[in-house]
Amino acid sequence: MRVFLSRPLTPATEARARASFDVTIRASNDVLSGAEMRAALRDYDVVMPTLGDLFAASVFADVPHPRCRLLANFGVGINHIDVAAARAAGIAVTNTPGAVTDATADIALTLMLMSARRAGEGERLVRTGQWGGWHPTQMLGLHLTGKTVGIVGMGRIGQAIARRAHFGFGMTVLYVNRSAKTVDVPARQVDSLTELAAAVDVLVVATPGGPATRHLINAGVFAAMQPHARLINIARGDVVDEAALIAALNAGQIGGAGLDVYEHEPHVPDALLRRDDVVLLPHMGTSTEEVRDAMGAMVLDNIAAHLAGRPLPNLVA
Repeated sequence: MRVFLSRPLTPATEARARASFDVTIRASNDVLSGAEMRAALRDYDVVMPTLGDLFAASVFADVPHPRCRLLANFGVGINHIDVAAARAAGIAVTNTPGAVTDATADIALTLMLMSARRAGEGERLVRTGQWGGWHPTQMLGLHLTGKTVGIVGMGRIGQAIARRAHFGFGMTVLYVNRSAKTVDVPARQVDSLTELAAAVDVLVVATPGGPATRHLINAGVFAAMQPHARLINIARGDVVDEAALIAALNAGQIGGAGLDVYEHEPHVPDALLRRDDVVLLPHMGTSTEEVRDAMGAMVLDNIAAHLAGRPLPNLVA
């Protein structure tokens, strides 16, 4: 049984993979090309894709009799995989839920603080030698304590953000979710996204990606937000209509944004790069060694279960 890992992983993960499987670990961090994806389906029993490896229906159609029987995704998001087409080809899909929850929530709070307190702008001021010293009206920002946060998507990550915001900063928590939700933090579900946007000081996007949520955060949402409110996106880049975000910033409809993901990664529009009221991080929501070790362990657990004929721990429905 041959296993293909599409990216270099942490030393602990690679060591376990080599000890457990007949594994090929691709040396490049670039996304898989179409030819590489098709070859992986033909030549390996298990393939580990990750973000950017676009296993569209056309890829499966070009390999009518794949050797591959499992796509063990590295990451919780699977909007880069056509799961229905994989299933039709006889290929199961797994992911790594849970492992990413706390680290991604931490990045949401990082962006909230950086945006509200103008931390990126302040660091640039110091590094460029332009800081003239403290004074009473220097770099006045938004005080997060006691404010209202709105969370779009109240899954594991949304709830982790809510706990940090409420218990750490005394924030009122409102949220929207596709279905009714019982949560373990004081929070109120509202009926619509525009109602949420109008009521909050910080709007945090924590919903899954995919066609159903593409451009969910659009011009109508920005028009509903308060002029001082911040948008934070730690979900998927295309959940936010980037052109509408830029237009809203230019028009002063919102007070700023904090982004860890982008609509056309790794491209970031110059219109965002130029703005001091936008905090930009390089998709680092899960970037700790402990979390990447845990994600790698979940991938290998899914592979081991598949090869042993056991139920898959993290089968995508």
